[in-house]
Order: sequence, then structure tokens, then C-alpha cells
Amino acid sequence: MSYGVAAALQAAIYQRLTGDAALTALVGGAIHDSVPPGTVTGTYVSIGPEDVRDASDQVGRGAFHEFTVSVVTDQAGFQQAKEVAAAVSDSLAGAALPLARGRLVGLWFVKARARRVEKADMRRIDLTFRARVED
Repeated sequence: MSYGVAAALQAAIYQRLTGDAALTALVGGAIHDSVPPGTVTGTYVSIGPEDVRDASDQVGRGAFHEFTVSVVTDQAGFQQAKEVAAAVSDSLAGAALPLARGRLVGLWFVKARARRVEKADMRRIDLTFRARVED
């Protein structure tokens, strides 16, 4: 197994999201590669946790990266959050991302979970994607 491609994959995902015109039309520059500090208002996108497992074979090292991209909003209802989540999904699913290290074999949408964050009166959608990389 190799975790060596992880940073390059995250950088490529971040570049893809910040360079997507449809997504930036919805959230502007509120796309982060970590949870923004402090109290955030409005709607933002954040690249979140990842789980990685070995996908090496006789030919070389590789890994499956399962990662979450979250859409968080203080808007009432889920309509805006779902529009942003759809733009994230459209931008990433099936994308051919160039990596600074290694090679992206494929990138797939796995699942989404929408929920209300009660204490903060926020809406959150966590989108899970799976990437197969080779190092």
C-alpha cells in the first residue's frame, strides 16, 4: 500500500472544486480544504475526512481513498445545500484529475447523507466519493 498519493489527490480535488464555475457561482470562494475556523455564516464546502485502504497488486502500489466533501449552510431548508451538493457531485464524479504524484485511475460518487445540525440550526450534506490511485 502507499499513502504517498494522498496529498496530491487532495490538492487536485481542491483545485477542481475551486476551478468549477458552476460551484463558485453558488458559494463564491467558500471552498475549503479543512473546516473553516470560528463561526462561519452562509454556505460553504469543505473537504473532510478520508479512509484509505490498500489496492496494490503484482504490477504496483495503489490505494482506494474514500473521502467526504461536506456542504454546510445556515439557510432554512435543504434546497440551496442540495444545489451546491449537486454541483460538487457533477464536478468530481468521473473527473480525470491530474495529480502531482501518482495517477488517478477513477473517481466515483458513493453516497450522500443530508441532515439538520440541531444545535447550530444548520443544514449539512456529506458526500462520499471513492478514488482509486496508483503510485
